[in-house]
Amino acid sequence: MGGIGGMELLIIGLVALIVVGPKDLPKMFRTVGQFTGKAKRMAREFSSAMEAAADDAGVSDVANTLKAATNPKKMGLDAVQKAIDPEKYEEGSATQKLAKDRAEAAKKIHEATAKAEEAKRAAAAAKEAEAAAPAPKVEAKPTAAKPDAAPDTKAS
Repeated sequence: MGGIGGMELLIIGLVALIVVGPKDLPKMFRTVGQFTGKAKRMAREFSSAMEAAADDAGVSDVANTLKAATNPKKMGLDAVQKAIDPEKYEEGSATQKLAKDRAEAAKKIHEATAKAEEAKRAAAAAKEAEAAAPAPKVEAKPTAAKPDAAPDTKAS
C-alpha cells in the first residue's frame, strides 16, 4: 500500500474525521478514492504507451537477439562440450584418439593446477603459522673475562 501501514491509516482517518467532520467524511473518502483510481489508470496508460513505443522502436527485437546470443545452446557451446567427449566417436578412429589425448592432457593440467594450488596454500599456511608463533627468546650467555695481556718484559 505504498508504505502506509494500518496505524498510519487509522491516524489519517482520525485527523480527517476531526478536520472534515463526520457529515462530509464519506464524500471526501470517495473523492480520494476516485483520485487514486485516476492516478493508477494514468500510470497504466503511460506504462503501456512506453511499451508500445519500445516495441515500435524494435527494443523487443534487440532484447530477444541478446537473449539468443547469451543462450549457450544457440552459441554452439553444447557442440563444444560434445566434441570433448571421446566416447562418442567411432572406435579406433583418429578423431577418437585425438579426443582421448586431449582429455588426458586436460586431466593432467587440472591435476597439476590443483597440486600447485595446494602447494601454494600449504606455503601460505606455513608462513602464517610462522608469523603467528612467538619468536624464541635468546638468552645472552655470560662471556668469560679475558685476562689482561701481560706487559712485554723482554729486555732490549
